[in-house]
Amino acid sequence: MPDALRSSDYHALVTALKSRVQAAQLRASLSVNRELILLYWSIGRDILERQETLGWGAKVIDRLSRDLRRAFPEMKGFSTRNLKYMRAFAEAWPDQDFVQQLAAQIPWFHNVAILEKVKEPRARRFYLQSTATNGWSRNVLVLQIESRLHERQGQAITNFATTLPAPQSDLAQQLTKDPYCFDFLTLHQDARERELETGLVEHIRDFLLELGVGFSFVGRQVKLDVGGQDYFLDMLFYHLHLRCFVVIELKAGTFTPECAGKLNFYLSAVDDLMRHPGDQPTIGILLCKSRNDVVVEYALRDVSKPIGVASWETRLVESLPEEFKGRLPTVEEMEAELMGAEE
Repeated sequence: MPDALRSSDYHALVTALKSRVQAAQLRASLSVNRELILLYWSIGRDILERQETLGWGAKVIDRLSRDLRRAFPEMKGFSTRNLKYMRAFAEAWPDQDFVQQLAAQIPWFHNVAILEKVKEPRARRFYLQSTATNGWSRNVLVLQIESRLHERQGQAITNFATTLPAPQSDLAQQLTKDPYCFDFLTLHQDARERELETGLVEHIRDFLLELGVGFSFVGRQVKLDVGGQDYFLDMLFYHLHLRCFVVIELKAGTFTPECAGKLNFYLSAVDDLMRHPGDQPTIGILLCKSRNDVVVEYALRDVSKPIGVASWETRLVESLPEEFKGRLPTVEEMEAELMGAEE
């Protein structure tokens, strides 16, 4: 093999060609999907128009299903159920340009999930756009719908408008939620911050999904040396789109003004000790079990660093009532009972 083929230039060429082939495959897949969505939309539009103008009833869909499946036996998608989805799809999105520019950018059954589970047009647009932007799988899309993401997105109380420049502040606001849903955790009513933090780290993939696209996990209990004293951040992230560190502090109880002061201190330290020259100002998000909005607004009013405050919720496991403690059989008693049953 010539020396030239052993060089890094050859490996760079192979890498570039692989990327080009993958990009072409993706474009081809998107093109096929776009054509399929537009076909389904046009079928649905024709059904809808004829039902409205000619008074055709619902039974025409059954007949169409039989005739189309007979004409195209190799094609799937012409079931009565799917034809009804096509009709609903065309009714929901009468503008072909909108379908081509947005709805056709995601798979058909993603569109079906949105039609089935979301009824309000603005919310449907939100999930279409979010799916196209984030590349959600259908399961993730359904999870986001069921958690009512469109009602939570950008709803944290923040001071971003006064502490960040306009483009950055708008993007930062949209990365927040309220409340954050940690349904992947099971905590007791009296859980402490450290238990919450441990649970989130153990389910870091679910936590990152809830945080949203762009978050990269840096670490937990990240140490800061300030004035010869050690301080520890609950969780530290870096946001790839905002180009900044994001400090997340967890509180199992109610928000207090002191929380904002402490987080403001942490943000100043991260900006001085960890922030790179090209990074934007560090953002802080304080997650509390509960909060008083008026207290939060006063606490953030004159804080110089960008901070958002949101609540969190999860499945709670109630502790066993005192009257039942001591009444349950011990492990030894249950083992003895099982041994007796086997005999």
